[in-house]
Amino acid sequence: MSSWSSSVVNGGVSFWFAHDGLPAVREPLTGDTHADVAIVGGGYTGLWTAYYLKKAAPFLRITVLEQKFCGYGASGRNGGWLYNGVAGRDRYAKLHGQEAAVRLQRAMNETVDEVIRVAAEEGIEADVHKGGVLEVARTPAQLARLKAFHEHELAFGEKDRELYGARETAERVRVADAVGSSWTPHGARLNPAKLVKGLAAAVEALGVTIHEATPVTEIRPQRAVTPYGTVRASYVLRCTEGFTASLKGQRRTWLPMNSSMIATEPLTDEQWAAVGWAGRETLGDMAHAYMYAQRTADGRIALGGRGVPYRFGSRTDNDGRTQPETVEALRDILVGFFPALAGVRVEHAWSGVLGVPRDWCASVTLDRATGLGWAGGYVGSGVATTNLAARTLSDLVRFDSGQAGPTGLTALPWTGHKVRKWEPEPLRWLGVQGMYATYRTADRRELLSHSARSSRLARVADRVAGRG
Repeated sequence: MSSWSSSVVNGGVSFWFAHDGLPAVREPLTGDTHADVAIVGGGYTGLWTAYYLKKAAPFLRITVLEQKFCGYGASGRNGGWLYNGVAGRDRYAKLHGQEAAVRLQRAMNETVDEVIRVAAEEGIEADVHKGGVLEVARTPAQLARLKAFHEHELAFGEKDRELYGARETAERVRVADAVGSSWTPHGARLNPAKLVKGLAAAVEALGVTIHEATPVTEIRPQRAVTPYGTVRASYVLRCTEGFTASLKGQRRTWLPMNSSMIATEPLTDEQWAAVGWAGRETLGDMAHAYMYAQRTADGRIALGGRGVPYRFGSRTDNDGRTQPETVEALRDILVGFFPALAGVRVEHAWSGVLGVPRDWCASVTLDRATGLGWAGGYVGSGVATTNLAARTLSDLVRFDSGQAGPTGLTALPWTGHKVRKWEPEPLRWLGVQGMYATYRTADRRELLSHSARSSRLARVADRVAGRG
């Protein structure tokens, strides 16, 4: 292990909170109470749902219950990719037809601008820069996948997407060995902690009650149960994403997949000149075990990928602490992409969990018989998807309660989607560990073979995962 790793700030929830400051924790619940809508989870999904419900129906009594503080989970730890990706779109095309999936994709494209609009309207300064998303290929096999991916996105209506060769890619970002890239304008960089803190303040200003330091242990029809009391409400909405497994009866509903990140020290002008990246696009690649990165507002690179992807028994961490070998692996990716940054110091490392359904499809549901609703399963694409899911969930509640009729959002193909549970342990631990080990092996083989054919191992991993 390199000696530099001992100086890395490890955990502390995330770099975003360490840099911007942890929020003062709001008062916990102090006894039994009533509401019209109880929302479990103070991340993006829960807060956006409260926001749109309260804006549409100011008379509603809405209570948000959060186990730590708003944004403690993935909403305050992610890579800051506000982009138009949505988990499960291709499966929805198979289930409901191409046009239904195109409507979902179109709604996601529009959602990027909706988040930017609301942030501006509410005075939330979240370091937003709409530079689009650039996804690069660095091997012949990745280039073949990139071209297929590009054509696939065009088939879902993304007519403003652009395909670049090596020279045009380097004009945007000088990634070592990049042979091509695909760029979409439907993406922006942001500071996730600033967004979630600003959103919580905006929701509270509308009159929504937020109780933090209040873990919900069980959700039942018309009840959200906590150690400090029970909130009774006509609608109880589960917005817990990667922490869903901690609720009674939900251990196998969504798998808490672990993702890890590093943030460098601020780069010098000379280092940025070597890297390029003037457009501040969010940056990803076409590897099977992919990476994601952004150029932060204060001139760092924040880069992430899968480290230890899953903890036995669906356990989640407490503070984002990351294994040293994961920090080393992410730094290797950084230097592999940008050899000129070999001497750059990594200042912070952290991890968080995202929610993965068994079929890898994000969804939104309201059970009209019980008043129980939920949204999530974003599989790492939640910064924008949470907003669309929350607007959909809000519309479902208003339709069910007779406040409004059905809308274009309630008719999206992800609404009411059902999926089977994950396998019991140790099967799911073995499956996830084996899947990501196989993806990494596939990437290594493609790098060495120089073949334009994707490794067969990756297709095996896709089938094991249920993604194929």
